[in-house]
Amino acid sequence: MKRRVRKAVFPVAGLGTRFLPATKANPKEMLPIVDKPLIQYAVEEAVAAGVDTLIFITGRTKNSIMDHFDKAYELEVELEVRNKHDLLKLVHDVVPSGVNCVYMRQPEALGLGHAVFCASAVVGDEPFAVLLADDLIDAPGGGALAQMSAHFHKYQCSILGVERVPQEETYKYGIVHPLPFAQSLSNVESMVEKPKPAEAPSNLAIVGRYILTPRIFDLLAKTPKGAGNEIQLTDGIAALIQEEQVLAYEFEGRRYDCGNKLGYLIATIEYGLKHAELGNDFRDYLQSLGLKLIEPHEEN
Repeated sequence: MKRRVRKAVFPVAGLGTRFLPATKANPKEMLPIVDKPLIQYAVEEAVAAGVDTLIFITGRTKNSIMDHFDKAYELEVELEVRNKHDLLKLVHDVVPSGVNCVYMRQPEALGLGHAVFCASAVVGDEPFAVLLADDLIDAPGGGALAQMSAHFHKYQCSILGVERVPQEETYKYGIVHPLPFAQSLSNVESMVEKPKPAEAPSNLAIVGRYILTPRIFDLLAKTPKGAGNEIQLTDGIAALIQEEQVLAYEFEGRRYDCGNKLGYLIATIEYGLKHAELGNDFRDYLQSLGLKLIEPHEEN
């Protein structure tokens, strides 16, 4: 019987220091792109891929994430009384019916690998997804994770979301050594963390989407602290590659690196331009500033 991906892990315990002081009391995952926080875009992508259990690995200052996905009784009553049913539906749809939220505290900032390991008790012996909310991906077909889930259903092995980056930027990413497998898919022979451009085995960079088999938990439990004195997820995946097939998938869509200020601003502008309610007025405003914008029918 083929397994499917029903659970998704959202590591949201990071401090978000690049966005200080905005993130001093507010998690970076709650920074809005137009009218939704980053974490909601990631959750919507997971739900569209068939996930029904959302596991948030939180930290001490992350209560607003729990509040965002909790039921807001007072707000819902007020919207009902005022007959603001469209807004009420928006509030209800933050977490669709049949989808469960689980919150687990990462007691120490010991790295992404440790954050993922914290979910082991809830994930159990199942494949699962990991989504990093500050990698916002605008993708067709229900989203990047839905594309990856379809390949997982076929091949039943771990899959890393990757994209091609300029060769001179390989030092910013974990880079895979790919071997041909299928269209948009490669077997991962090995991984190199932030290699110099001349030493990179490819320009395929691992970004914030993963589907992993539960074997990763056993390996993370034995993974020593690495870079930054943290338990690195890439070290655990490197060990997994020695035991199981791991694929790299070049997803369709565009990734916005909202972990830095420029990427966040670019995403805000581009999502604003295609927003159903605000897009046309926003485009007119930007053009009134003398900016030349590509019209929707000209886009590739």
